Amino acid sequence: MDTLPRLPLSDWIEWIVDWIKGSDAIGVVFSGIRNFIGLCVDGFGWVLSLPPSWVWIILITVGTFLLHKRKWGLALFVLIGLLLIDNLQYWSQMIDTLSLVLTAGLISIIIGIPLGIWMAKSSIVESIFKPILDFMQTMPAFVYLIPAVAFFGIGMVPGVVASVIFAMPPTVRLTNLGIRQVSTELVEAADAFGSTGSQKLFKVELPMAKGTIMAGVNQSIMLALSMVVIAAMIGARGLGQSVYTAVGQNNVGVGFEAGIAIVIVAIILDRLTQVFNKNIEQGH
Repeated sequence: MDTLPRLPLSDWIEWIVDWIKGSDAIGVVFSGIRNFIGLCVDGFGWVLSLPPSWVWIILITVGTFLLHKRKWGLALFVLIGLLLIDNLQYWSQMIDTLSLVLTAGLISIIIGIPLGIWMAKSSIVESIFKPILDFMQTMPAFVYLIPAVAFFGIGMVPGVVASVIFAMPPTVRLTNLGIRQVSTELVEAADAFGSTGSQKLFKVELPMAKGTIMAGVNQSIMLALSMVVIAAMIGARGLGQSVYTAVGQNNVGVGFEAGIAIVIVAIILDRLTQVFNKNIEQGH
């Protein structure tokens, strides 16, 4: 094996990256993506910053109470958790974090659900995209920062791009799985009544698969949130920035505070999406 020449793989990758960055047409595409993501992040941040923190705390607590069938357990946790974040003065950083997570989650849903439907409708497409999804899920999250920075610079935009790549596979996989698990009897009945492909999809398959699809959305949101600390390494604002700074300064107290804030946000997002999913299934 020592006699075989070493493949210049890194040189090939550098050449491809330089070619992409030097292409005017591709540059216009990347510029459009950058502007769209920046607009989404700024839009979410503006909306979340508009009311004072106490208004959001009341609204989210009441909404949780109503969604959770008027049970106080989760609503009380949401109230105490959000009050703690506000008391520790991490509210503005939490808004930055949520702006990143919501943007990444929205893009993952917009791309992931149609792609999952396409995979469910075509075994060829499924065989093509399955290895790609495996690659996306097994690649270490830190590696995604390299191309994100190379093409989009530093800041929130590359953080969102890396989060989308890392978080999208569960939505795609579970959308595909949910549609493929729809009862063949129901599909055959829809065909027997003369349903078109779109009618069968929107009135039979997607309603039956929505619980599985929502589980994929939940996982994607959690994975996007897990990128918060990592995205801070490339200049993304939010709670991850406090954690990353605390690690660099060996400041245990500040790191613990910011970590607790991230845990609270993660639990609230996870429980709310699960409750919403249960309500959808019961409504079906």
